[in-house]
Amino acid sequence: MKNLAIGIVGAFALFSFVAAEAGLWSVDGAHSRLGFTILHNGITKVHGNFTKFTMEVTTPNQDFNGATIILNAEASSVNTGIEARDNHLRTADCFDVEKYPSLAFKSTSVKETKTKGTYTIEGDLTMHGVTKSVVMTGVHTGNSKNYKGTPVAGLHITGAVTRSAFGMGEVSPGLADEVNLVADLEVVQN
Repeated sequence: MKNLAIGIVGAFALFSFVAAEAGLWSVDGAHSRLGFTILHNGITKVHGNFTKFTMEVTTPNQDFNGATIILNAEASSVNTGIEARDNHLRTADCFDVEKYPSLAFKSTSVKETKTKGTYTIEGDLTMHGVTKSVVMTGVHTGNSKNYKGTPVAGLHITGAVTRSAFGMGEVSPGLADEVNLVADLEVVQN
């Protein structure tokens, strides 16, 4: 009987992908990563991320269905682990951080798919002074509490954009036009 009770509790925990309660959530920067990969010479993924970003999620329900997501990243915080490459990415050849200091995303729709805890996220991405509609996939990876006892939730968001659609030309020979976005986020309820 005890094993059955533990099994039921475990199953409930696995399938109860709820945000805990409706409200406002903000990103925990110490436990989150806003990253990307881009193919180089058609054979190797180059990884990077933005080290300075903010994100707010407003949930009207007990889950992320119908949520509003607002994200802003400092373009100058791009980090690929190679200083010379990062400095080049900040120039007019790519992000042009002097002219366009930030990247922004605002959702227009967040809808749960047929798979519980998985969401189709539609919204407007502004990068390099150009705004385009994008579609991404979000997965609610679970809930917990941080060291202060405050509710936290995990989100894994993926999608792809093309650099050329945002007016970014040839940054470097061999770099693909498609950039894959990968965000692993821990949001804290305010």
